[in-house]
Amino acid sequence: MQLPEALPKKEYVLVIDDTQPNLHLLITMLTRRGYQVIGVSDSLKAVSTAQTEMPDLVVLDINMPNMNGFQVCEQLKSSDRTRDIPVIFISARDEVLDKVQAFAVGGVDYITKPFQIAEVLARVENQLTLRRLQRQLQEQNERLKQEINSRIIAETLLQEANEKLGRLVNLDGLTQLANRRCFDEYLDQEWQRLARERLPLSLIMCDIDFFKNYNDTYGHVAGDDCLRKVSLLIKQSVHRPADLVARYGGEEFVIVLPNTDIEGSIAIAEIIRQSLQELAIPHEDSAVSQLVTLSMGVTSLVPVTDSHPSVLLTAADYALYRAKELGRNQTYQIG
Repeated sequence: MQLPEALPKKEYVLVIDDTQPNLHLLITMLTRRGYQVIGVSDSLKAVSTAQTEMPDLVVLDINMPNMNGFQVCEQLKSSDRTRDIPVIFISARDEVLDKVQAFAVGGVDYITKPFQIAEVLARVENQLTLRRLQRQLQEQNERLKQEINSRIIAETLLQEANEKLGRLVNLDGLTQLANRRCFDEYLDQEWQRLARERLPLSLIMCDIDFFKNYNDTYGHVAGDDCLRKVSLLIKQSVHRPADLVARYGGEEFVIVLPNTDIEGSIAIAEIIRQSLQELAIPHEDSAVSQLVTLSMGVTSLVPVTDSHPSVLLTAADYALYRAKELGRNQTYQIG
């Protein structure tokens, strides 16, 4: 069963006139035209009626006791609630100054008595049409604002999601350090930049000594906790925004130190080694200490454009190999 379409809402007109015959005539002809009409003959009551009933249009006489039509209109226009309601003045006054004042206080039209019914209806319909268009425009603007706000919110959420995804893509899940992919990209980026600027680039490669034995002794859960502690310690040992600490794989870590010479990188390696000693993580099955220790390879050079960052990586890897070969728990430098 098809439901009947809802009837369009009747527009509401408030007529204010203290002359009863005029008030009755205006109410009758506007009602016959299909409008919902209420008549008020008291100017003081008119303002409160407009505030509570919120008509679509006010037809207002000027000559009234207590408060004239100009004053009524001024009160309506001074209220945020009623200021947008159009007001048509209807009066026996035909002086130019009266019409000027009517528009000055906020009126939108002026009809002179004695009026013609057809003229009143035409002017009322004209103002109600403008009112409808104004409301449609306001609704469209409101919808547009909501759409813009929704789009801004969606774009913000998308940006945050992309940033989070970017962090996840570049982070090692266990240690929250940069991962191998991020390290490779950053090393290549800094290699190219420092080759142009002819400044040094240093690399520290670290390996936890006898980490397999640590896992065998304490278990993999404790091993993961050890990796997290060592990761945090290394990260806290470098302070410049350009320095990058990454998990290279397993129990290996790398530190990229742009614009840092060999002396500076050795100093940082020593800070890491000393801080780990103070952290004192037990390692009963280590062949070099009763605590967790690191072997570190340090290298530094000034990149050249026609070379590749693998040169630096190979040198650091060899330095780490030599540190292990010489007994572990130490730093070996190349450069």
